[in-house]
Amino acid sequence: MSLEIVEGDLLDQPVEAIVNSWNRNVIPWWLLLPQGVSGAIKRRAGLAPFRELARLGPIPLGGAVATTAGRLPFKAIIHVAGINLVWRASEASIRDSARHAVDLADQLGLRSLATPLIGAGSGGFDPDRAERIMIETLGAVHSPVEIVVVRYRRPQG
Repeated sequence: MSLEIVEGDLLDQPVEAIVNSWNRNVIPWWLLLPQGVSGAIKRRAGLAPFRELARLGPIPLGGAVATTAGRLPFKAIIHVAGINLVWRASEASIRDSARHAVDLADQLGLRSLATPLIGAGSGGFDPDRAERIMIETLGAVHSPVEIVVVRYRRPQG
């Protein structure tokens, strides 16, 4: 497995799939105002991935499910439940989400996956600490999937 850390926009990565750091999927998506990664996905992919996600039902904390990518150029979006019911991430939810995202990508036969810093947005987790947890966790995973961890950076201009 290869692991790369980059700065940029998750949706601009040359990979087969991306990770959406989502919630437990117990609140209907249409009641939420997706922000951060989810908001960007909704704006560029359209509603189809979120409608599919709704049909999949609740996701265990740290779990992962896959949908199509809507209008985005990826083969799939892997949605992870990185935050709990009070919208907070923990070390365990970040570790489990990262590991389950790679496991699912592997099961789907994907060769490459880009992930944001899970829990560092709406989950309120310190971004530097989330990055360290993810690097440690992903570094211990044995998988042929190439992984790109993306630290969000706003476009200049």
